[in-house]
Amino acid sequence: MKEPGLDGRHRDKDGGISKKHGNTLVGTLRKIYGKGFAAGYPDTTQLSEVLPQLNETSLSQLRRDHDTGHLRHKIEHASK
Repeated sequence: MKEPGLDGRHRDKDGGISKKHGNTLVGTLRKIYGKGFAAGYPDTTQLSEVLPQLNETSLSQLRRDHDTGHLRHKIEHASK
């Protein structure tokens, strides 16, 4: 079930990313996107905590992989 926003629109893609992958650690995402991902945050920080503050580069990479359905696979592979 989709969750409506305040103005009747459905949640934006960042909300979907956070809901599906919010407990992913920044350290895991750095294995995928490089050391500069979510710069300034410890590896142990969860994605849901940093998502609103991500710079455009980090956020664009995340959105692209989420939209194409590759993010889950990449996270699983990096977690091993």
